[in-house]
Amino acid sequence: MRRFTNIILLITFLFGYTSCNPNSTKNQEPVVRTTSGDISGSYNDSVFAFKGIPYAKAERFMPPQDPDAWEGVLECNDFGPVARQVVPWYPDSVQNEKELFSVNVWTQGISDGKKRPVMLWLHGGGFHVGASNDPMTYGEALAKKGDVVFVSVNHRLNILGFMDLSACGEKYAQSANVGMLDIVKSLEWIQKNIENFGGNPSDVTIVGESGGGGKVGTLMCMPIAKGLFHKAIIQSGTLINTMNKEKSQLLGLAVLENLGLTPNDVEKLDTIAYLDLVKAGNDAITKMSGPREPGSQTMFGFVPSADGDVLLQQPFSPGFADISDEIPLMIGSTLNEMMPTFYGEKDLTLDQAKERLAKEYGKNTDKYIELFAKAYPDYTPQDLLSVDKVFRPYTIRTANARALESSAPLYAYFLAWKSGVDDASKGSFHGLDIP
Repeated sequence: MRRFTNIILLITFLFGYTSCNPNSTKNQEPVVRTTSGDISGSYNDSVFAFKGIPYAKAERFMPPQDPDAWEGVLECNDFGPVARQVVPWYPDSVQNEKELFSVNVWTQGISDGKKRPVMLWLHGGGFHVGASNDPMTYGEALAKKGDVVFVSVNHRLNILGFMDLSACGEKYAQSANVGMLDIVKSLEWIQKNIENFGGNPSDVTIVGESGGGGKVGTLMCMPIAKGLFHKAIIQSGTLINTMNKEKSQLLGLAVLENLGLTPNDVEKLDTIAYLDLVKAGNDAITKMSGPREPGSQTMFGFVPSADGDVLLQQPFSPGFADISDEIPLMIGSTLNEMMPTFYGEKDLTLDQAKERLAKEYGKNTDKYIELFAKAYPDYTPQDLLSVDKVFRPYTIRTANARALESSAPLYAYFLAWKSGVDDASKGSFHGLDIP
């Protein structure tokens, strides 16, 4: 519980530069004014940090609203609660459906007259897990090295963020995309407040890896988000296939049926335990779509719906540039991505690798290895088996689609460098390109 008191290529892509409205010095607990009230933070190694700042509030399945204002100074030294999860590694004690709506801000200056570039980091985990408090994505290092204002956000996930109940009445018209509307709300918060943190509201980059990259692409198709950001970076995250409205509505109705409810009973969902909702949702997905296959609309469970209102279309489909045609985009992936398993087999021989490849490529196995060797002369047998065959093709397809639709700057990267950690046993793994 918070206490109230009264008291780089990437960097080159982001860089831009003057006034803020501070209330602090480095030798004191820094205090900054937001539209909802004053907050205090901390200062360490030349970086100010403010964690768990409220940016919204919302009822279940409803669009986010402005947070309640407070009096005095709200201490923001700790990360706020995270969204409800469907994985066991977040204990119940850190999850809170009502209090998850928070942003974190790291900045080098709140009183020096600069207008720094702003980054909004969108965490990975598909659209169903994850949080802004992942140690891999603390903003202190990037704020220090790049002199940017780094912001991260918690938002609703899985069934609470993306269940379409629009067939149950106008009240639920936007329910299929409230998780994305949360992110839009955080962008609105940035526009209203970030100057007080030394940031430039006219130079905001949205960036995400994996599922976070999918969120970036989704935002680029949302009219309500237009003008709230100015650049975009997608890292290993183009594997997104939104539902269409017809299918998402059917899925929502199937969840109701699994819970013994009808559209007339929809408001009873407000009192149903979260885990019961999750079970009903998983059962509905399995019944409608079968096993979750890579690239399928239900690979990550509940996802945004192209409802023609909040989300106009499938990201990077024809006409995509009509929504964000002036947004520069950087997009890329890593060599090994989601397949690090074979890197544990340090003694794997070329013959053993060939034997396994033959099951997939048959008589074309030698040709595959020949072409692979041309692309990656220093390859290992592990590389042959673990090279990414999912994210890279989607990245290329997305980049090509973007190039056809927009004349805005487009940058593509491919990270094949292997970290030396653990004797380079993980290759160029999924997430290695996180800044």
